[in-house]
Amino acid sequence: MGFAKRTHTCGELREQHEGSTATINGWVAQHRDYGGVLFVDIRDRYGITQVVFVDEASQEASELARKLHYEDVVSITGNVRKRENPNDNIPTGQIEILATSLEVLNRAATPPFEVREEVKASEELRLKYRYLDLRRRALQKNFIIRNQLYQVAHKYFEEQNFLEVETPVLMKSTPEGARDYLVPSRLHRGQFYALPQSPQIYKQILMMSGFDRYMQIVKCFRDEDLRADRQPEFSQIDIEMSFVDELDIYALIEEFIKRLWKDVLDIEITAPFRQISWHQAMTTYGSDKPDTRLGMEITTLSELAKTCGFGVFANAVNDGGDVAAICAKGCAGYSRKQIDGLTDVAKRYGAGGLAWMKVKEDGELQSPIAKFFSDDELKEIVAKTGAEAGDLILFGSADFNTCYTVLGALRLEIAKQTGLAESVKGNDDFLWVVDFPLLEFDADSNRYIALHHPFVQPKAEDVDKLNSDPASVSAIAYDLVINGYEAGGGSIRIHDQSIQAKVFELLAMSEEEAEDKFGFLLEALKYGAPPHGGIALGLDRLAMILARTENIRDVVAFPKTTSALSLMDDAPSGVSEEQLKELGISIVTKD
Repeated sequence: MGFAKRTHTCGELREQHEGSTATINGWVAQHRDYGGVLFVDIRDRYGITQVVFVDEASQEASELARKLHYEDVVSITGNVRKRENPNDNIPTGQIEILATSLEVLNRAATPPFEVREEVKASEELRLKYRYLDLRRRALQKNFIIRNQLYQVAHKYFEEQNFLEVETPVLMKSTPEGARDYLVPSRLHRGQFYALPQSPQIYKQILMMSGFDRYMQIVKCFRDEDLRADRQPEFSQIDIEMSFVDELDIYALIEEFIKRLWKDVLDIEITAPFRQISWHQAMTTYGSDKPDTRLGMEITTLSELAKTCGFGVFANAVNDGGDVAAICAKGCAGYSRKQIDGLTDVAKRYGAGGLAWMKVKEDGELQSPIAKFFSDDELKEIVAKTGAEAGDLILFGSADFNTCYTVLGALRLEIAKQTGLAESVKGNDDFLWVVDFPLLEFDADSNRYIALHHPFVQPKAEDVDKLNSDPASVSAIAYDLVINGYEAGGGSIRIHDQSIQAKVFELLAMSEEEAEDKFGFLLEALKYGAPPHGGIALGLDRLAMILARTENIRDVVAFPKTTSALSLMDDAPSGVSEEQLKELGISIVTKD
């Protein structure tokens, strides 16, 4: 296969190359025919170079160039010269190539959409033809950033004396949280492997094996409902350390994030990062991954509400719940339709409805519920929320989680609608959310479930409460939050077998079930497990934040949709009866 191989990429030539001969290979991005002169832009992942075809330089090349189509693959040789009309918007904009030869290496069919930066095609169409969409410079920049992230991670953790160790992709199914992806075994009919939700148990066992500093960039899988910042398969920077406490892990990760922001974005950030408790995050921002840049903090009004004349509020508090509010600055002009829209948001997060008050220009409160409050109570609501003329006060009243989660969702919706969310972009905010509850009670299953996972160490002062008051036990767990995204989560792990057995018991796991699922871990804990802990940083999510996009599919080469479909290769798909028979599997049709 003979063709003229490139001497330069399409983003390489500059004024100093004037007068030289160059060969470029790439795709036809654009062509403009002005009669005797034809201009063709050639693109590769490095950039774009303008090529000029004139009959005087090569009639053969000019005639062939007039037959080019968008996305044809070509090799062009010619002389580098200065452009008469420079383009300062691209690095190669001072020069062009006067073509002396053209080879068409491959003809392209008409693409279903134009490969341009401001693409107008739907995301579904672009995912179906992902290989075309990936030719766009905007997406390619994201993967350059992702590659930089890989390189910084490998280098930084190697400098910190970490060993990269690969853990199994086929493992035992130990469902405790998200659903596993199951893989049937052909050799052991009726038995299944699971794809790892994380290497959690393996990395703990590595600590018990004496590998005191482990790191891996690893692929993980969770069969769960998706959203813009989640994928069914994802990559994480997985870290575990022995003989450390949480402060050591904070320091390690803060230095890594500082290095990452400097090397990738050339931005200096400072450490240590702020720390707030899980309870403070929930009651102030309505989220355990708060975007604190937005302000609009929640005000708890439970004490006032429990004696007020509005039964909905009083009953919520007397039933053990909370009443709280946010002040939406400048939103008193919201129409009934807009408030109905906010009510729909509140209902999606579990609220029965949405109470509100508008502060009018004269300071009076307009609200369907104002009549249930005394003048002093209304003044206290205004004072506590910091509301002023022109503001809108929104209330939450329910159990703790619902009350604050609803207000957290409304807070984000208001920030989006008012442009506040857009105004804070580029102003990065880093914090640790710490002191999570160890357990939470799940009413549906009538048992405790682990808020993070079953291997998190309770705080030392709370260990005794595992028997008397497990709901009040705090965990040595921590999440790294960047700009309102959970960028990583970790904990100090249980290294005492008796505590681990007790946690399994609290999770309503019998000794037999614990032995069946985690017997190898419990056995390993008998043989001298060191104090250890770690963290997993979401590589995809970090790449998304660094690339300044809000869609994780923009930084995953071949992503799934929010319904876990791969539109390009039509996965998942059916398999033959012969394959199923070999595995001993039959498909049962769901009624």
